[in-house]
Amino acid sequence: MLLIAVALTAGTLVTGAAKKVHTLGDSTMAPYDESATVTRGWGMYFGNFLTNGWKSINYAKGGRDSRGGYTELWQTAKKNVEAGDYVIITFAHNDEKNSGMDGYALKAYYEGIGDATAAAAVDLRGTVPSTTYKENLGKIVDEAKALGATPIICSPVCRSYFSGNTIQRNGRHDLGDNYKVLTEKGPVNGTKLAASDHTMDYAWHSEQLAKEKGVAFIDLTNATADLYESYGDAKCHEYLFDGDGSTHFNTTGALLVARECARLMKAQGILADDIVLPTDISVTPATGDFGEAYKGQTLTKEFTLNGFGLTPETGTVTITATDGILLSTNKTDWKSSLTANYAASTLVQTFYAQLTLTQNGETKGTITVSPQNGSTIEIPVSATAVVLEGGTEVKAYWRLEKDDSFTLDGPAVVIPETFQGMYVQRYSNPNANTIWPDWTGFEATRKTQRNLLTGDVWPADEIDDNPDRYIQWGIKPALGTELKIDAISLFVCGCGGNGMCCHVYYSVDGFETRTTMLEYKKMPANNMQFVETKPVISLKAGQELLVRVYPWYNGTASGKTICLSDLTIHGMAVDANSDGIKTIAQPQQLSAHSYDLQGRRCHSPHKGLCITRQTDGTVKKVIY
Repeated sequence: MLLIAVALTAGTLVTGAAKKVHTLGDSTMAPYDESATVTRGWGMYFGNFLTNGWKSINYAKGGRDSRGGYTELWQTAKKNVEAGDYVIITFAHNDEKNSGMDGYALKAYYEGIGDATAAAAVDLRGTVPSTTYKENLGKIVDEAKALGATPIICSPVCRSYFSGNTIQRNGRHDLGDNYKVLTEKGPVNGTKLAASDHTMDYAWHSEQLAKEKGVAFIDLTNATADLYESYGDAKCHEYLFDGDGSTHFNTTGALLVARECARLMKAQGILADDIVLPTDISVTPATGDFGEAYKGQTLTKEFTLNGFGLTPETGTVTITATDGILLSTNKTDWKSSLTANYAASTLVQTFYAQLTLTQNGETKGTITVSPQNGSTIEIPVSATAVVLEGGTEVKAYWRLEKDDSFTLDGPAVVIPETFQGMYVQRYSNPNANTIWPDWTGFEATRKTQRNLLTGDVWPADEIDDNPDRYIQWGIKPALGTELKIDAISLFVCGCGGNGMCCHVYYSVDGFETRTTMLEYKKMPANNMQFVETKPVISLKAGQELLVRVYPWYNGTASGKTICLSDLTIHGMAVDANSDGIKTIAQPQQLSAHSYDLQGRRCHSPHKGLCITRQTDGTVKKVIY
């Protein structure tokens, strides 16, 4: 029996290393933040099975179909792809939006008949399996080849949709039992297709494309169907999935799928000498780098023990840590040592390490994993305490009570609130009985910003965020300064029902990559949730910190809003120049390129700090 624990393992985007495997896919492959959710994507663990210096770089994101895979994910990935690299491509879950119709074609149809409301409500994701789906995948394949890389088409993992003891047809991404066709007169229901008819079968078409392009094909659809059926419906959901539906994995499920992909590649002779399927116990990650945080913060990091085909078939593993490091399997009970048992020659066990930064500079330690039979594994642990000092405090604050205005204290430039596929319905209290955290002291009638999606009706089949629907704010450094961000926070809740879901992310590279602040499924109505993170971010000239809220609803609904309040971005502005700030007692003629701290042009001398660009191109800060 597998040993299961609710799990978290961070997936990070690695760049710059030779010998890379790039993975492109949707939420079933994507990286997830260990502090925000128990959901895991199999791309997070694929690198566990690579050796001889190969690195796995995971570009997958939730909610992406094959079109987004090409226009967004591949455009980011190909900047790092070099000759000799491999590119694994897998999509279909979100290509099935609109029941097998193409989202852009559907929108164009409604625009063509003058139905602006219906056009605005169309989910632009979704492709036709035999045409636009294959075209999008094919463009990635062709461009990867042109870069000298080796593309691999991987059919999508199944959804655990059981009928008796077998995975249903739609769980295998074949919509032949229930699909739609876009005709000159609009969408119509398709005729049920015979089981042998693969017209609406995304997995089948991905295999046909691989044959047409002469590239390798990994059949993860049938492989995961076999895996799920070996467990059966109840145990499959209990052991492999995240507890929220039939699509997304927990650590065990993601790890087993990653291993299965590696096994199938090795069997086909793909990276055969560079893929290892260990039969002893290993730990992921192999080093415990907690990164940078602020003195006094308590940091938590996830580790996963895994082993398959272990000898003997049953055994015990002891985990210990040096002073200052505590361990847990549930993030509640913390101690200096743990014991994990395994059976059936298989071990999948997640544990957590906790470290509090009590001193400046670097803190080091060791976690030791000691199997009953086998070699001891030592995991080096390190973290660095950061102190912010020597600058000017910056605080950008959006109250979101009556409009989207903000206040700014300190030298920075605010990026105002914007909406993509969303709009403000009104500003009001969500409900006379709004529940705020006790520590706020806020009254139940405190007003918030209530937001709706364009078209007002939440689609029925959404299980992840829509990349074309979000609300955004941001901040960037004032001219001549570096902005160090140490806190981001806001309040969020759903109103009108308990089905509102959302992700809150931040990014410093225009959302090529992102960090999760919050994942919330089915928020209790009118119950304000406080979201806060304390990152270590240094924004230099030209960089922006963007914060986004991506909402969706659990089932079709109208009139349900996502309510937002009190967004705060806090940090410290420091001088970006080595020569510091020059103080002048008497005002003098300003440079033609002088600005105040908010980036506005100064046309006459005034008391205070001005930022000037000199004729030689250097930037100076001058106090008059």
